[in-house]
This record gives sequence, structure tokens and C-alpha cells, in this order.
Amino acid sequence: MEAQRECDMAHDAGKLINMISHQMKRQSCFPEKESGLTNMQRLVLHYILFQAPLGDIYQKDIEKAFQIRRSSATGILQLLEKNGFIYRETVEWDARLKKLLPTQKALELKEQIIAHIQYMEALLRRGIPEADLKICLQVLEQMSANLSGGEKTVGKGENET
Repeated sequence: MEAQRECDMAHDAGKLINMISHQMKRQSCFPEKESGLTNMQRLVLHYILFQAPLGDIYQKDIEKAFQIRRSSATGILQLLEKNGFIYRETVEWDARLKKLLPTQKALELKEQIIAHIQYMEALLRRGIPEADLKICLQVLEQMSANLSGGEKTVGKGENET
């Protein structure tokens, strides 16, 4: 019985994170129909909108920032480009490398995106003392790091029993 409870407890963190993710999607006040963007596309567009003024952004940056595979990033970026939210510009020093830039259409959504992020952050943080929030964020970052490390070894014999 104790072993069963330990097994159940091991799944509680993932289950809770998954539930919160779904709740965030349902609570979204951002008008998806108006922009035509999915949740992930909005997040990537947000990243591009706010990072582009700070320096060049490439697909590899998106992959790293969101911990997604190359194929996923490619699909997201292709749709953002097709829908007129970003464009790719070849860099002078390597014709194969293309930086990602927001279009005017994307820039016009910037204020809506900021408002949506502020709304969701306020909703998530409501009633949580700052010290508890700091610990929560540290734990979530560690969980992400744990999972990132596991992705590199799964299927290569290191994690097999």
C-alpha cells in the first residue's frame, strides 16, 4: 500500500502542472479568433516581439527558449510567417541563416499580448505570498531542468532499466 501511495505521489506534480496548463488555456482572455493564433504561437510571437529589439533572433533561440524540438519550432514559425506575423531575413554573413522579425501586423497586437500576459500573471499570483511564489518558481525551474536533462538520455540506453 505504501509503494502504491509513493507511485501516486510521484505523479501528483505532473498531474497538477498539466491541470494548470489546461486551466490557463481555458482562462485565456486573448481573442484567438481575432488574431488566428494558437496559445503556443502567441507565446512564440510574444518572445519575438520583445526580444527582436534587443538583438537578432533565430529559430534555435525559439527552440531553446521554449524547450521544443526543431520540427515543432519550424511548424510554429511557418504558420506565423504564413499568417503574416513574422518574416525571415537573411543575415549578411551566412545566406543559410535567417533572423526572425515581427511584421507590422504583429506589432499592432503587442499591446493586446502585454495585457493578456499581465492578466494571466495576476490571476496566477493572486493570494500567493511573494516568498512562496519565489520558491514555487525555483522548483518549477528545477523541474524543467530535470526534464531537459532526461530528454537528452532517453532512448540512448542510459535511462533504460
